[in-house]
Amino acid sequence: MSVEKFSLNDIELTMNESAVRHFKRQLATKTEQAVRLSVKESGCSGFMYVMDFVDQGEATDQSFNFDGVNVFVAKDALAILNGTEIELVTEGVNQSIQFNNPNAKAMCGCGESFTL
Repeated sequence: MSVEKFSLNDIELTMNESAVRHFKRQLATKTEQAVRLSVKESGCSGFMYVMDFVDQGEATDQSFNFDGVNVFVAKDALAILNGTEIELVTEGVNQSIQFNNPNAKAMCGCGESFTL
């Protein structure tokens, strides 16, 4: 398995090859040209990942590029997402994007939110 790794100003994100292919396929069917990641306070554990397809990021977003997939990360999410690996995981016939975040101390039972 290949992993695309990108570090900028001591902020590091990685995306596995299957996730890169997934986002390329998704973006090919949309008018938007990039993915934007952020977090919000939500769920039973405190924070939730937010992923949107966008034309461009916000002025304060940090941009990353994974083999042609442009990813913008909200400024207030950079420290929370630092070191995170974004993976496409296949379980049976289902696929989902998972965030392997070393800063997350615990996940809620449903897997939708996490604590720091």
